[in-house]
Amino acid sequence: MSTETDDPLFTEIDLEWEHLKNRLFLGVIFAASMFGVVMLALLLLDVATDFYVGVTEYDIGLGEFFTRDGSRREELAGFRGAIVASIMLMVLTAILSFFVGVGSAIYLEEYAPDTRVTRLIEANLANLAGVPSIVYGLLALAAFVNGIGIGPILIAGSVALALLVMPIIIVTTQEALRSVPDGVRNGSYATGATEWQTIRRVVLPAAMPGIMTGTILALARAIGETAPLIMVGALFVNRTPFGPFDRFSAMPTQIYNWAAEPSQHFVHLAATGIAVLLAFVFVMNGIAVYLRNKYETDI
Repeated sequence: MSTETDDPLFTEIDLEWEHLKNRLFLGVIFAASMFGVVMLALLLLDVATDFYVGVTEYDIGLGEFFTRDGSRREELAGFRGAIVASIMLMVLTAILSFFVGVGSAIYLEEYAPDTRVTRLIEANLANLAGVPSIVYGLLALAAFVNGIGIGPILIAGSVALALLVMPIIIVTTQEALRSVPDGVRNGSYATGATEWQTIRRVVLPAAMPGIMTGTILALARAIGETAPLIMVGALFVNRTPFGPFDRFSAMPTQIYNWAAEPSQHFVHLAATGIAVLLAFVFVMNGIAVYLRNKYETDI
């Protein structure tokens, strides 16, 4: 009677070599992860150093920085107009993208039949979520700024950013809807609820943590996008916008303009602007985590 050690399946495997390959693979993926972390830390350190030098040596007052508009004179330049423009951009982008994106995801996931056309649409949406942002800027430039002739105004930038984040919102909303167990739907149907009542009162509340998280993270990506705004003409504007039909210069484009200036004072102004932009991104990510935890607790 043969034993397990006599089986060629076990005797021909060099376990030491297998363990070595596993350790090598673990080391490679750990090194890749640490490379990204180290590069991010170096970038943050560089921004923090320029920010500190700007405040201490170039006398960049944070009070004046937040209360002045942009200016070609470095001692008078501020960030107020860019902050207001970015906030207005995010509000308009959320309005333009959220309802259309969530509605499209609900239709594709709950109502659309499982046909070849539906699968083609879903595949294209997944591909659109990875398209470079400058493509959406070119689309907004051709269709709205030059096509309709609305010009480089704030609503044009909002449309470009809404086109950018809408596929992301659709895909994340679909994943959130798929995560709701079928038993929850069947239980609602068993009580006599219609399909729309089940979606509105049962499925959507259960999927809301994922929907809100995906939407806010998509907006957090949009607030730092520069290429679409440059394409629609959001370059240097030295005043605060007061409505969606005003010209504007958002935080990323204002930082880009400052960084392109030869004066070191403008470089440190750009670092200060980067610190403010990073604060906005961290706050938006924190809000996403808070809302997700809140909805998961309440449901």
